[in-house]
This record gives sequence, structure tokens and C-alpha cells, in this order.
Amino acid sequence: MPKNFVANASVVIDAPVAAVWDALVDAKAIKQYFFGSTVISDWKKGSKIVWKGEWEGKPYEDKGVVLQVEPGKRLKYSHFSPLMGKPDTPENYHTIAIELSNEGPPNRTRVSLSQDKNATEEARDHSQKNWETMLAGLKTYVEGRTAKVGA
Repeated sequence: MPKNFVANASVVIDAPVAAVWDALVDAKAIKQYFFGSTVISDWKKGSKIVWKGEWEGKPYEDKGVVLQVEPGKRLKYSHFSPLMGKPDTPENYHTIAIELSNEGPPNRTRVSLSQDKNATEEARDHSQKNWETMLAGLKTYVEGRTAKVGA
């Protein structure tokens, strides 16, 4: 039975929930903060997701399925990457859960993310670091856009 180490990451973004949500599901925005990935999905429950790009000099095409969508609140999807070197079978898909909530004063949003099915503590730590980097990029992207709109 494989281990299930869960990676967790979170960030507080100085922007309204709606602005953060838009950045989570907009392909042009995602490309700016998600390691340059091109993402293809309509973000409806049951729909496919494809991530394409280059990671550490290697081209990749990851895939998954949208499992849950509650606009402005929750996004949950599966994710499989052939770069993991494992077979494309259900047990090798991670589940990514992203939750949004108001944080403190108005127009601040907490983004909490988890990724299950990390086989080892080291794999979890690696995933967690990647998600922390992605969330920092999301914060920079959204706060930059919000500042331009508010100016």
C-alpha cells in the first residue's frame, strides 16, 4: 500500500476572492505564475485538464480531471505527470484541492492548497516547495493586477 504524505501550502493575497479565483481558472493568467504552463480546460466538473510546458529542460504534458468547482470557494482536480516515471493508473494521480476564504480586512484572500498521494516525506517536501513557489507567483500576479486596476 503506497504511503500518503500530503503537501500543504497557503498564502494570503491582498486582493478580493473574485480576483484570485479568476487567476486560478484563466489560462493566460496561469501561464504567468504556474511555471510557464499552458493550461487547457473549461473548468467544469468532469472536464479534462491538460498542462503543457517545459520543466528542468524537459517538455511535459500532464493531465487530470476537474473533480469539484465552487466558484470563489473551491477547486479540486486530479493530476498525473508522466515525468514522475510511473504508469498512468488511478493510484498515480494526485488530488489537488484549492480553497479560498476571506482573510482579515475586506479584499484579502487566503489560498490554501493540498496535494495528496506523495509516496515519501521527500516527495511531499518537494511538492510543497513547488506549490509554495506557485502560490507566491499567484500572489505577485494578482496583487500586481489589482494594483493596476485600483490605480
